[in-house]
Amino acid sequence: MNRIPLRPLLAGFALGLALAGPAVAFPDKPVQYIIPFPAGGESDIAARLQAVTFSQKFKQEMVVINRAGGGGALVWQQLNTYPNDGYTIAGINLPHIVLQPLEGTVSYKTDEMTPVYFFHYTPDALVVPADSPFKTFADFLKAAKDKPGTLNIAGSALNSANHAAHEKMQKEFGIKTTYVPFKGTGDLIASVLGGHVSAAMSYTTLAIQQKGKMRMLAVATEKRLPAFPDVPTFKELGGNWVDGAYRGVAVAKSTPESVRKQVSDMMDSLNRDPELRKKMVEGGFEVIDITYEKMPAFLKERTTDYMGTAKLMGLIK
Repeated sequence: MNRIPLRPLLAGFALGLALAGPAVAFPDKPVQYIIPFPAGGESDIAARLQAVTFSQKFKQEMVVINRAGGGGALVWQQLNTYPNDGYTIAGINLPHIVLQPLEGTVSYKTDEMTPVYFFHYTPDALVVPADSPFKTFADFLKAAKDKPGTLNIAGSALNSANHAAHEKMQKEFGIKTTYVPFKGTGDLIASVLGGHVSAAMSYTTLAIQQKGKMRMLAVATEKRLPAFPDVPTFKELGGNWVDGAYRGVAVAKSTPESVRKQVSDMMDSLNRDPELRKKMVEGGFEVIDITYEKMPAFLKERTTDYMGTAKLMGLIK
């Protein structure tokens, strides 16, 4: 039997590795992070916290770009036209990407979206200005029942988490109020503080950011929050309601599986940074770690829940 000389074979293998060069770590250049809401809202605040950690961890820049429109739909409709190399990612929100297509005015479908990581959620919360005559949720409830439809409730976008929460509140407490959509959380603050609306259906994050200027009347969590020990949960008040808005990142659908995994791992590395987690929690965010591998089960569970909400909103029968 003829034997192939081992030494020349190994030398050739080594030469091949040398020509190929060292494996390139991901990411090795700046990442463009497109946020589909205006500056100042929860998605924007989270992204800018992540960008700081990103630069420290990866020695690259995470460029945060705000492209607001259609309650996020402007970006989500364009998402699949973005580069598929993992260096362009977009913020993505639940229940938005499930509820918006049901309404029929957006040109994307839920199953066309490719989320690769979800990093936190913000519990629903009813918030009023500090000088509001509504000192408690009971005060708000009485006014809503005394004059149905006259209280205006601000929220971020149509067919969004805030819109869904507004409909849940009406169902759970048997009231009728008017939902007033804004482009994003940052845009509604002036209207709430100026008394142009009766309240805002927002999140715990807004209550923390505006502490002293706004007052939270109730929150959609299982237990009272340590930062707001005097604020009751909607469950305490008689409502079957624990929910909020989930935020993550998505990539173009044409992105290869290996690159999707790389982006997911990148975001997971950021999200597990102790200092970033501390800042998120202090800001009112509830941190979660939904990686690409967990995504199918997570989306299935959340979508099933949102179908019930969609019926309340009249999006499906």
